[in-house]
Amino acid sequence: MGGHKEQDVARQGFDVADAAPLLLDPQGVVSGWTGQAERLLGHCASEAVGRKLAELLTPQDAERVPDLVERCRADGGWAGLMTALHRDGRPVAVMVRIIPTVEPRGRSPLLVLLSELAGARGWDMSRPVLEQLVTGSPIGIAIVDTDLRFVWSNAALEQFGGGPPERRLGLRFADVQPGMDAESVEAQMRHVLETGERVVGYEHVGRVRSAPLRDTAHMLSFTRLDDEQGHPMGVYYTVVDITERHRARQRLALLDRAGEYIGRTLDIMRTAQELADVAVPELAEFVVVDLLETVLRGAELPPGPLAESDRVPLRRAGHRSLYKDLPRTAVEHGGVVTYLADSPPVRCLTTGRSWRQERLDPLATGWFAGMPDDYEPTFLELGLQSVMIVPVRARGVTLGITTFFRRRRENPFDADDLNLAEDLVSRAAVCVDNARRYTRERDAALVLQRSLLPRRLPEQDAVEVSACYRPADELTGLGGDWYDLVRLSGARVALVVGEVPGHGIGAAAAMGRLRTAVRTLAALDLSPEEVLAHLDDLVSGCPAQDGDEEPETGVPGGQAVGAGCLYVIYDPVEGRCTMSAAGHPAPAVVAPDGTVTFVELPQGPALGVGGPPFESVEFSLAEGSTLALHTDGLLAHAGTGRDRLRRALEGAPESLEPSCRAVMDALVPARPYDDVALLMARTKRLAPGRVAVWALPGDPAVVAEARRSATRQLARWGLDELAFTTELVVSELVTNAIRHAVGPVRLRLILERSLVCEVFDGGATTPRVRHPRVMDEGGRGLLLVSQLSQRWGTRFLAEGKIIWAEQSLDAPAG
Repeated sequence: MGGHKEQDVARQGFDVADAAPLLLDPQGVVSGWTGQAERLLGHCASEAVGRKLAELLTPQDAERVPDLVERCRADGGWAGLMTALHRDGRPVAVMVRIIPTVEPRGRSPLLVLLSELAGARGWDMSRPVLEQLVTGSPIGIAIVDTDLRFVWSNAALEQFGGGPPERRLGLRFADVQPGMDAESVEAQMRHVLETGERVVGYEHVGRVRSAPLRDTAHMLSFTRLDDEQGHPMGVYYTVVDITERHRARQRLALLDRAGEYIGRTLDIMRTAQELADVAVPELAEFVVVDLLETVLRGAELPPGPLAESDRVPLRRAGHRSLYKDLPRTAVEHGGVVTYLADSPPVRCLTTGRSWRQERLDPLATGWFAGMPDDYEPTFLELGLQSVMIVPVRARGVTLGITTFFRRRRENPFDADDLNLAEDLVSRAAVCVDNARRYTRERDAALVLQRSLLPRRLPEQDAVEVSACYRPADELTGLGGDWYDLVRLSGARVALVVGEVPGHGIGAAAAMGRLRTAVRTLAALDLSPEEVLAHLDDLVSGCPAQDGDEEPETGVPGGQAVGAGCLYVIYDPVEGRCTMSAAGHPAPAVVAPDGTVTFVELPQGPALGVGGPPFESVEFSLAEGSTLALHTDGLLAHAGTGRDRLRRALEGAPESLEPSCRAVMDALVPARPYDDVALLMARTKRLAPGRVAVWALPGDPAVVAEARRSATRQLARWGLDELAFTTELVVSELVTNAIRHAVGPVRLRLILERSLVCEVFDGGATTPRVRHPRVMDEGGRGLLLVSQLSQRWGTRFLAEGKIIWAEQSLDAPAG
């Protein structure tokens, strides 16, 4: 331990600017000497070079040099105190830092820096000085030998009990402090003795002799003491009382636990019970929560405390006891509670203020009115010593009261306990009030849940679409199944169905988040497997906490782990369909002749559970084919699964909307045990006359011809009013492709419900809008395109990318 102290002193006081440097070869022989070293030790260069460093030190320090050199090479350096010999023979106290240098081959030379100890740095920490330091310290300090018996302690240690220092001599820790866990403390001491590692900040809670009736917290630090040969002599340790800090930390931990544990559901009774569970035993030993009957019914309450004239009908919503015998007279869970007029519970209800009594009258009773058999035990019989009553108030409304009891006479409730209880109850009160409002507004919540599904799918020319959704039951309403249609660039559409496990608000919320995420990812023009990969990352990055459940749902914390999703892209220009699935059944395909098949789609893992990467399949669809995308509830209710679905599709009406309803009615009961979503899409093809394509050479001169070709095509489509803006868009996109990309360039115009201009090139870089300054000559191309178009973007393909811009047919953009 002495070596560590030397290094600490040297590091704190070392000034490199004033140090005398010298150089040692790998064998510890001086190979370089400086003028500063000569002034410090008196040896000139010719006398010092070639001598071993050990010869320049006192014999005691000379013996340490080989070990210090090895430690320096192993640890990357060493610093400490040593005594050198001046040329005239007098000792010179120096601080030393040894640093290995970098050598390409072989063992590296060592750089040694010497700095003389002078002035305050050279204090001699003699025995009298050390004794003044430790005996006058306000911190308890003690030394035990290798048998862990006290050999010395200071006066400050007496504050913890155990008598003066002379009474401790020869005793073990357990003999001095029997109320503490001596085995754990001595285990720390043995660890320090065996390893030499210091233990700093070891916290221990127990009952010391100076306070035998209550728990106190202490922080201990242990350091091994070694003799001059490095052999352990014992352990030096310090003790600091941290009871107040420990209690403050316990309060914060209790509040954190309350934030995680209370209010995990929208059940009023369960929330009240969670409050009681959290408070025992950390704050109290017996807790009861009584709520107004109107709260349990979800009725609206007037603001403020209750009027004194009001009758106070309460129900026991939660209770928790540390002792088995204590609840023997308590009201049953859910039972009616009536308190005497002008009793402390009633006063808390009518005033809205908390009440605390450190010492209960042992002969008083528990304030109940109308107890069975007209008998109510006294507080003495129950063993209750101290009490706090806190009104349950939220948003200015009194909802009930919470009563906290303690049995331990030596630890009555204090003002800090009351503040903590008020914080706990106020947090729970908000949760109780939320549950009350949920009870009252459940019908409104169901309407809100249904609003998360799309009311009307967007209009487009790629597919004819119809959808049906059937919730599991009237109580839970909307579950976790959803469907959607998203317009993509190039007249394409994305068809989506998905499901989140469970039902109710939690599943609906998770479904809403997933649907929003899918729409956001779809706007990036990603392939189906990329969309699902990003969605999987999103779900995996938001793990649910253990035990965090929403009511009436198996979805932890409303999260989407384990959700399934099917993502399909259909291109009406080429008639190509691409799809990928994450833990979701493949769709059925009804050919124009009525034949029903099922897509052979590789099944990817459910979202958030991990597994192999997602795969996609691509195939052509004849015009008039119908895709039937559905959640697994459709096959579950169908019993035999695909066979019944095939028959239902084959016998469905030709019209799409009646067909969708017929399939749902044939396979799913009116009140299914699992919600079901069905999305049917009948494919269309854009007429060849609504698509124009030009292959362009990589020559800037072709830009003018591209503008003229686009203008002529617009004239054939009767869109002369869009000619000017389209010329600008074509000019900028083609110019950028020729200037910045490689490979062939292709221009395509698509006439759908809007005018789409696409330019393909072989580049892989993503263009971005710049914001040029007034005097800049370029950089305005994409900025101009963004201003002239309704929307624009980039779509990447295996062989390059497409930059596209879309204009409304109603009027020129901008």
